[in-house]
Amino acid sequence: MQTMVSPMPKRNAQGAGSIRQRKDGTWEARYTAGRNPATGKQVQKSVYGKTQKDVRQKLSLVTVEMDSGTYAEPSRLTMGEWLDIWLKEYVAVSVKPSTLYNYKKCCNGYLKPNLSTIKLSAVNAPTIQKLINALHNGCDGKKGLAPKTIKNIHGVLHKALQQAVTIGYLKSNPADACKLPRVIKKEIKPLDNVHISSFINAIKGHEFETLFLVALFTGMRQSEAIGLRWACVDFDSGTILINAQLVRCYETGAYVFDESTKNHSARSITPASFVMNLLAEHKKVQDSARQFACEAWVSSDYVFTNPLGEHLKHVTVQKNYKRIVESIGIPASRYHDLRHSYAVASLQAGDDVKTVQENLGHYTAAFTLDVYAHVTEQMKRESANRMDAFINSMSAS
Repeated sequence: MQTMVSPMPKRNAQGAGSIRQRKDGTWEARYTAGRNPATGKQVQKSVYGKTQKDVRQKLSLVTVEMDSGTYAEPSRLTMGEWLDIWLKEYVAVSVKPSTLYNYKKCCNGYLKPNLSTIKLSAVNAPTIQKLINALHNGCDGKKGLAPKTIKNIHGVLHKALQQAVTIGYLKSNPADACKLPRVIKKEIKPLDNVHISSFINAIKGHEFETLFLVALFTGMRQSEAIGLRWACVDFDSGTILINAQLVRCYETGAYVFDESTKNHSARSITPASFVMNLLAEHKKVQDSARQFACEAWVSSDYVFTNPLGEHLKHVTVQKNYKRIVESIGIPASRYHDLRHSYAVASLQAGDDVKTVQENLGHYTAAFTLDVYAHVTEQMKRESANRMDAFINSMSAS
């Protein structure tokens, strides 16, 4: 379809359009959405944007949907219909399976039951705010949801409505004006030195001893450790490349090798030589297991496997971890606390925040500082004490 720049919209075939700049400086693209069944006259619709390029793109999207038969007039779409379109046409092609599953769960569990029949064009901030308040306060005998859950639900809805804004179905996002309950950040619970010592003693000889120690002394996420391959372990340079993870698709139950990390950014770490020596010994043990299993061995190149070479499962690792920490008197500890323990130990050992951020694979150093603020505050106090000691020594001399 070709479009032409014109000061005024003209009649066109269905789907064709014209573009003009309005008096307020914004741009409008008009297109023919069909014919009125009663009068036979063309039905004209418009999309808007800040630039001519914006409205050209929006007009092209409308035309593609018309050609494929998926177009529906914004004024007639309900929220339920739009959420289905959004999930299928925009989300499914751009996110990981686990993310898509969570979005679907949110839409089906909270958004559709409350907003499904409302017209997309009629959804406003008060309607969304009322839903947020109801979910937070609870109703019909149901307990209210946690602020973090409310934030996640609002985030999914905001993304869906923002896509509607992008393609011209809405002029603005009504979710922007909503107020959310304050999220109280949970205090992290890393293992202290005593618990780390007890944990190391408790896992001696355990089938997952090397996995737990690597997690404790590198800060790898569980999916990254389980998905680690020997091809990413460079014994010559003493580095480990973390560029993938093994994740479980909750919708199907299948495990999927994802060639990206949580933050979609590969990172190379240089762990302590102790870790590299552990992995070297672990490789020898695995090679012996491969020879013993013969044809039953599953070739996968995973570093951590069961006796037949198959990848480990998250639930299996977590259950074993839980049994161990319960045996040493810290039943509330989670597997993820190994990652926190590494971060805290690194900071207390004097590693700069930027290095810790890169080793952990966080987006920014600011995020790392926020998560481990209590540790950095302690470091600041210790720094002040050292400066006091230095000043006193200079004064005394």
